[in-house]
Amino acid sequence: MLRRRWTGQLLLALLLTTLAPLPAATQSFAAAPTATSDTRPTRAEADPSPVPLPSLRATTTQVASGLRRPTALAAPDDGTDRLFITEKSGTVRVYHPDTGLATAPLIDIRSAVDESGNERGLLGIAVPPDFADSHHLYVAYTARPDGAVTLARYRLDESRSEVLLSQPHSEYSDHNGGQLAFGPDGHLYWSIGDGGGSADPFRSGQRLDTLLGKVMRIDVSRGCAPLPYCVPGGNPFVGAPGAREEIWLYGLRNPWRFSFDRADGSMWIGDVGQGRWEEVDHLTPGEGGLNLGWSCHEGLEKFEGGDCVPGETYTEPVFTYSPYTGGCSVIGGHVYRGQKYADLVGGTYIATDYCSSTVWALRPGGEGGYEQAEIGEMPTQVTSIGTTVDGEFYAVNDLPGGLHRVAFAREEPACRVNLTIRTWGTGTTVDLTVTNTGSTPMNGWTLEFPLVLGQTVTSDWNTDLTQGSNTITATNTSHNATIAPGASITLGYLAAHTGDSSSPPRFMLNGDACAVGR
Repeated sequence: MLRRRWTGQLLLALLLTTLAPLPAATQSFAAAPTATSDTRPTRAEADPSPVPLPSLRATTTQVASGLRRPTALAAPDDGTDRLFITEKSGTVRVYHPDTGLATAPLIDIRSAVDESGNERGLLGIAVPPDFADSHHLYVAYTARPDGAVTLARYRLDESRSEVLLSQPHSEYSDHNGGQLAFGPDGHLYWSIGDGGGSADPFRSGQRLDTLLGKVMRIDVSRGCAPLPYCVPGGNPFVGAPGAREEIWLYGLRNPWRFSFDRADGSMWIGDVGQGRWEEVDHLTPGEGGLNLGWSCHEGLEKFEGGDCVPGETYTEPVFTYSPYTGGCSVIGGHVYRGQKYADLVGGTYIATDYCSSTVWALRPGGEGGYEQAEIGEMPTQVTSIGTTVDGEFYAVNDLPGGLHRVAFAREEPACRVNLTIRTWGTGTTVDLTVTNTGSTPMNGWTLEFPLVLGQTVTSDWNTDLTQGSNTITATNTSHNATIAPGASITLGYLAAHTGDSSSPPRFMLNGDACAVGR
């Protein structure tokens, strides 16, 4: 299997909606609005790590099979070392590392769950901090008979569930979101997609009178009659005319998976795109009320025909990638805070993609930027990445339905690309020095890399170069086809730009990603 690792600076629908040409122009994002919160923990500094991201390798080992379309996993902090795994049909299975996957389900709510269509079903699970005493679990699912997206509390000691909150969602079966997680403030957060269909037909993302296209925050530790929960007083839209007070964030398309960094409380969101861009958002602890852009924007692009509110402020993603490179739906993961691989990936956010299975590693870098690298592959069709109580990683995949333990190791890249860049006006010249850092010669090579939006190659040298979408493919010429171990070749290109002259953030040589230098 080819190893794929891309590195550089920057940075469900479970299945991709139909790809359609969406002409777009870039638009700058303004600074984020003032945050609103009950608590404001301070973000920790980025973990010092001696291991560069491109020197990391992620691998998986299957530890259980026989799951029926698993969708999410969570770990109770009760001293049992168990994992709870949701299945699309409406059951929750239990895995223990010593005894494996239990046959009998812990929870069976199939009679309440509408699993029609690919994206409906039991979608999320969260374990409250007081689980050892309360024996409560929280589940998110699409409910019979019409697919309403539903949040319920399940009482294990009584084998019954109590619906807390429901959002009608009957027109389309996709974009249900479904992630549940308790934040560092003890409140429960829940994501719902924009209502489905293409191009946000209900204009849900920018509306505050619906829970579609949002992340909610509620207090489930008590009730505020007539509600079986309370709305925290620090929620950003409390008292706002016409707004749902449960809303914490808006402007999302399908935030299938989000998580909180247990070290600093910051929030990471994987938001599935329309067809041009998948995105990851990283928000400072306590940042409520932010507008993440959909459907005015998809990723960093202006979305043609989208809903743009004059004078609105949007918060930009920290990482985007194009599904034209093989992906289709970003699967948001977690920041690694375990002990076993702390010296390798401590403080690093790990995510994947449902179709490409690529493992992305992101780490906050200097000057507000992010280092990112492609560090391996997950099994096919991963739907969720979860952690044990100790912070170690597991993943579940849709078909054929397995549970996989995730491991990390150090493995040096087989190539390096150094760049020399000159910019002027609306043009930029980029010279590349490509070095074979491996131990075997390369006889014939192909170098692939993306350009930022608005750049178009007008000429090139020492290579046969083609541009497709936002991806460049450069192949060898007759005089530089072989790169011996330790040897280098040079090539380059001239590009026109529309204001952003940034250099390519990552390079892949013959299917293996390269370290990048300046």
